[in-house]
Amino acid sequence: MATITRWDPFRDLTTLQNRVHRIFGDPRWNGEDESTYSAWMPPVEIFDHEDNLVLRAELPGMSQKDIELSVENGVLTLRGEKKRERELKEENIHRAERYYGNFVRTFALPTTVDVNNIRASYKDGVLEVILPKAETAKSKRIEIKA
Repeated sequence: MATITRWDPFRDLTTLQNRVHRIFGDPRWNGEDESTYSAWMPPVEIFDHEDNLVLRAELPGMSQKDIELSVENGVLTLRGEKKRERELKEENIHRAERYYGNFVRTFALPTTVDVNNIRASYKDGVLEVILPKAETAKSKRIEIKA
């Protein structure tokens, strides 16, 4: 019977990074076996809604205090850390498919976003960021005179 494994394009990069951390004694390396540890990035969707762009990020199991959102020089940065609720012993784990650790996502904002009025809310594991369009970017009907 063949095992189906979800392809992760960053697995080799993460494995290499963990080995380098281990070789140089980097304190950020958490000691987890690289076969069960993988860098993760929360999935997002970005869409137009009325006079706004909306970004939604799935951050299940995270506390609002573990999420940071900032904007600088036209770049929106979402960062955080998903922590285990409690430590599990290796011999007690039958299957591990959840991801933990730090993440950073960056998004170049169009110049049409009014960065001074960005707002965000977090509910049920979903972060919603409202990126209002500047007045100059909103569509405007132009009267045609005869």
